[in-house]
Amino acid sequence: MQAVASKKSNAVAIWLLIGVGMIVVQVLLGGITRLTGSGLSITEWKPILGAIPPLNEADWQKAFEQYKQIGQYKQLNFEFTLSDFKFIYFWEWFHREWARLIAIVFLLPFVYFIISKKFKKEMIKPLMILFLLGILQGLIGWIMVKSGLNDERLYVDHIRLAIHFISALGLLCYTLWFALQLLIDQSQIVYSTRLKNFSVWMLVLIVIQLIFGAFMAGLKAANFATTWPTINGEWIPSSLSNDSASTITHDPLAVHFIHRTLAYIITVLILVWFQQAKKISPSPFFNRLKWVPLFIVIAQVILGIFTVLFANSKTALLWLGASHQFTAMLLVLVWTTVLYTIRTVK
Repeated sequence: MQAVASKKSNAVAIWLLIGVGMIVVQVLLGGITRLTGSGLSITEWKPILGAIPPLNEADWQKAFEQYKQIGQYKQLNFEFTLSDFKFIYFWEWFHREWARLIAIVFLLPFVYFIISKKFKKEMIKPLMILFLLGILQGLIGWIMVKSGLNDERLYVDHIRLAIHFISALGLLCYTLWFALQLLIDQSQIVYSTRLKNFSVWMLVLIVIQLIFGAFMAGLKAANFATTWPTINGEWIPSSLSNDSASTITHDPLAVHFIHRTLAYIITVLILVWFQQAKKISPSPFFNRLKWVPLFIVIAQVILGIFTVLFANSKTALLWLGASHQFTAMLLVLVWTTVLYTIRTVK
């Protein structure tokens, strides 16, 4: 009987991990969409009918004419041909299409698992919350896109971009946490109140860093200072002396400086965390896990440096920027696992 229950839990866990993988791809597609300047190419939000792209020349011309009405085309892409438009349209369409596929991959097994009674009663409510979070994420995405569909803006609002990005990561972590409950045996849990508290504060700092990473992307702040280790020859940008409270969230050089500084601080703190993690009596799982954040954060910093240095190269920025975003997600996923594995002393 216990073996049957275990198989049921494993099936649900695999389904959830597939969801984790698909959300990672979705966030990467969002990054590629941003890096290719494709995010405003589709000016309508049709959750169902939008799954079908333009099928003939007349439909393509209609979509192109709609794009021509916004500021991004008028001020930035006014030399675009229909072929150029099709390229950016593809990435935004693919990004939305993948979101629809995630919904299908969630709903169909969800119905099957209910019918086949593979869910425990306590699973259903969190899964419904997961589904609602997915719908909310799509709505936030459209609100973000809508912020750029006017004559004034060339890109989406960077604050809304950050909200869209962080909410996607929240959905990712929620899904992973649910899977970890089914996958990690209680014998692998370690207990340390001090390390747990340290890990929670580290998560707060990582989230702040991710928000500023989204600000960097939305403001295209990397292009304002393609130098390292200084920022255009300055260790501290002079714009930070501005008394305006909005400087730290709206000034590209200020955002750039904060993002870099947080990266150094997080790297040092993860080194400190690693030293503390070595002192507790670990489970075999945690003994392997504690090394992973260290390697990821070092790779993340190196990728961040190269992303800045090559920010003016569209091809290099696409690959480096997507890789930088991917390692950021890996760090979030690993840190979620760390938080799940470490508990406070009873």
